[in-house]
Amino acid sequence: MTLTQQFATEYAKGAVPGMLRAIRTIKRANNGILAGALAASYLHQGHYLVSLDAGLFAWIVPAVFDLAMLSMLTISQTAGMAADAKRAALKVLVLVVTISAAVNFAAPGPLGLRIIFSLVVGLVAGVEWVAAKIRPDFAAIEAREVEATADVRPARRLDPEVARRRAAKAAVTRRANQAAKAAEDVARSRAAKAAERARERAAKDVLEQAELAGFFAAQPYQQGSYPEVTQQVRARR
Repeated sequence: MTLTQQFATEYAKGAVPGMLRAIRTIKRANNGILAGALAASYLHQGHYLVSLDAGLFAWIVPAVFDLAMLSMLTISQTAGMAADAKRAALKVLVLVVTISAAVNFAAPGPLGLRIIFSLVVGLVAGVEWVAAKIRPDFAAIEAREVEATADVRPARRLDPEVARRRAAKAAVTRRANQAAKAAEDVARSRAAKAAERARERAAKDVLEQAELAGFFAAQPYQQGSYPEVTQQVRARR
């Protein structure tokens, strides 16, 4: 094995742990930024509301808005969440961020400081949005794996363009499998709903028949004595 092949092998071994460490480091840094931004915005709004004689609510209201912001961001960025839930969360998020930024800007102080505290609220939303996007690029990983394998096996050296095409094909296949699974889940859900509706209709028919049977058993009648009931029975038949 040449030095190049040895380096490619060792690089491929350390690629995944390195990416995982990078993702963990970035997420920890984002959490620190998020905590600092929320604390700054919360304290700034709290002090401003205290100056307005809001009492205990001066600290409760900003906390409610910050928690609402985090909740809406989590809903909007969670994979697999219903589309209508994400749309509703984004609408509420825009409202919460606007109100929180307005309160920070309305606080007394120099104009530059008020602008900075208003931007801090946007930083909270931006950091959470970026944190939700952090994930490995599996297509790039597959391409790098194919390239590394080709480097280690010189007799079967693979052109980088071919490696990229194979990685893209693998990504398309993976997405197609995911779409097929999603379609299967939707079809299964629709079938279950249809079966439930059929059971409800059958139960309703049985209940109506039982009511008619009880009515006739309790009040025997001659043919034509109850024309309205007779018409209902004929209509049901």
